[in-house]
Amino acid sequence: CLVVYYQNLKSYSAGMLTALSNRIGDVMLLMSIAWMMNFGSWNFILYLEYYYLDFNFKLIGFLVILACMTKSAQIPFSAWLPSAMAAPTPVSALVHSSTLVTAGVYLLIRFHFLIMNYSMILLFIGLMTMFMSGLGANFEFDLKKIIALSTLSQLGLMITILSLGSLKLAFFHLLVHALFKALLFMCAGNFIHLMSNCQDIRYMGGLILKSPLTVVYFNISNLSLCGMPYFSGFYSKDLIMEYYSMMSLNLFVYLVMFISLGLTVSYSIRLVYYLMFNNIHIFSLNMIKELEDYMIYSMGFMFLIVLFSGSCLMWLMFNIPYLVMLPLFMKMLTLIMVLFGFFLGVEISKFTLSYNLILMKKMNMMYFCSFMWNLPFISTMGLNYPFLKMGVLNMKYSDLGWSELLGSQGLFYYMKNSSVILQYIFNNNLKIYL
Repeated sequence: CLVVYYQNLKSYSAGMLTALSNRIGDVMLLMSIAWMMNFGSWNFILYLEYYYLDFNFKLIGFLVILACMTKSAQIPFSAWLPSAMAAPTPVSALVHSSTLVTAGVYLLIRFHFLIMNYSMILLFIGLMTMFMSGLGANFEFDLKKIIALSTLSQLGLMITILSLGSLKLAFFHLLVHALFKALLFMCAGNFIHLMSNCQDIRYMGGLILKSPLTVVYFNISNLSLCGMPYFSGFYSKDLIMEYYSMMSLNLFVYLVMFISLGLTVSYSIRLVYYLMFNNIHIFSLNMIKELEDYMIYSMGFMFLIVLFSGSCLMWLMFNIPYLVMLPLFMKMLTLIMVLFGFFLGVEISKFTLSYNLILMKKMNMMYFCSFMWNLPFISTMGLNYPFLKMGVLNMKYSDLGWSELLGSQGLFYYMKNSSVILQYIFNNNLKIYL
């Protein structure tokens, strides 16, 4: 009901995709609940000794993981999250930052005993989700979809760190991300309201002069998303990256992880460039100004929480501080990738990279990256078209073809031809008698 709030075709399609994608996870949860009846109880803690012995218990873990992947929009179920941005922005601030999409991650945290055999699969899925959403956000122009793709990227980060066994870090990042992403959505909703319901960032610009207070809130939450030092996102993301650096993983995992970190900074800087430093392109004469209403007060309250939530939650959750001993290069690699993402975001903002790709005849690559690796097409027409085509052929050749020929129409033609023959015989017999 929230996604289809606006009565138009786009909202209806987004609502249908969201409902059907989440129904897959609901079915998996119900199947896992029903399968637990084989053990006589739903208290899975009592049966953990059967985990490595009984195939049924491993199947329950697999079903729970599938349910979490659909709820948290991991590959290949990622298409519904950007489509669900058709909902009103306050709904997005609540549902798509802290409650609905993080339910899958929280479920995995609670059922972490069941994912031991599938940790490498979850690691690969989380990394691919991070990389795909980071690439897509750098080519996206819808303000709410960019924030949705950033949510998808952070969900992939939580899944990956959870697959490596750090439950506290995943939960810590879940809490911190919920706070600054809610503020980011609230600021985006205020911008959209000021721009007369326009969500295209190419029309925006110069908002630092029109709405300075909202811009301050937006930039603080954006810097927290990037993991800038001493903002709330820094306390969780820096620990996560150092935890990655301590793990004995292969080069592919490190490469994708740090590139995804750079892409996060890149689309954040690109978004700031379009909203703050670009010229406004929607009105030649405008009266855009900041509204002194309850929205500003609520954003100010969230701003204070975002400023101090990282350090306070870290003191609460980690009584003993993490002391990570790494070589200097590994310690500075996170900062290097942040700087790399900053310069990449500036280049993308100036269209330099886009123009070079066009000149190199790489338009297909741009469309592939901006369209989430064709996942929306696969989730909609890719799955529906074969069945729709089969239904059309079945109706053409079976229902309207052989079934009609051998059924009602065939019986009608048979009776009609038989009656003609009988009438001919009857008329001939009458001539004989006359």
